[in-house]
Amino acid sequence: MKLKDKKLLIFDLDGTLIDSSGDLALSVNHTLKTLNLPTYDIETIHHWVGNGAETLVKRALSGSITIDTSLEESYWKNALKILLDFYSKNLTVETVTYPNVITTLKTLKEQGYKLAIVTNKPFLFVEPILKEFGLNDLFEVILGGDSLDEKKPNPLPLLYVCQKLDISPSKSVMIGDSKNDILAGKSANIDSIGVTYGYNYGESIESYEPTIVCNRFEDILESLK
Repeated sequence: MKLKDKKLLIFDLDGTLIDSSGDLALSVNHTLKTLNLPTYDIETIHHWVGNGAETLVKRALSGSITIDTSLEESYWKNALKILLDFYSKNLTVETVTYPNVITTLKTLKEQGYKLAIVTNKPFLFVEPILKEFGLNDLFEVILGGDSLDEKKPNPLPLLYVCQKLDISPSKSVMIGDSKNDILAGKSANIDSIGVTYGYNYGESIESYEPTIVCNRFEDILESLK
C-alpha cells in the first residue's frame, strides 16, 4: 500500500526520530537514587517511555508500567522536579538519531512535504535536542506534550497542526512508534505509518493497525510514492 498525494508529515520524536532511552534511563535512575529507591535496567525503563515526563516518573516510582494510585502528589511532583532538572542538563549524552533519519527528513523536505513534530516530551527539551542534531530548521510546527491542553493519543495536537498549516487531515500522515501515535491518527482521521524499531511499551505496533508499517525510517520514502 502507498500513501499518495500527501502534503503534511507529522512525526513523533522519541522512539521515532531519536533513541533517547539512554538519557531517560540515566535521569530516571538518578531520581530513584536520590530518593533511595531501587533503580532499573534500560530495557525496563524503555517500556515506561511515551506518555510524557509525569507518567514516566510515576511509573518509575511505582516500579511498573501500571501506576500506583496511592502515590502522593507532593511525592511524585518532587520526583518529577529531580528528573527534569537532571534531564535538562543531560539531553544528548547518550541520545542518538536512528539510522538514516537526518538524510530521510532532508529528502522529504526537498520533495516539498511540510514537516511537523508532535511529541509528548515537554516542549522545553525538544528544540535543544533538535538543534543538537541540526534538525530544528526542518519543521514548520513543533508541539510538546505540554504545548496544548491535550496530548497524544488525543487527536487535538494533530488537528491543531493541520489547521495551523491549512492542510486537511486527509492530506496528512502521522508517523510514530507508539500506540499513542496510531490512536491519535485514527481519532483525527489521519493515515499513519508505524515504525517497528521504537518503544511502544513492548507491544507490536502492528496490533494497533497503522495504515502502513515500516521497519526502517528510510522506508517512509517508498511508502509515500
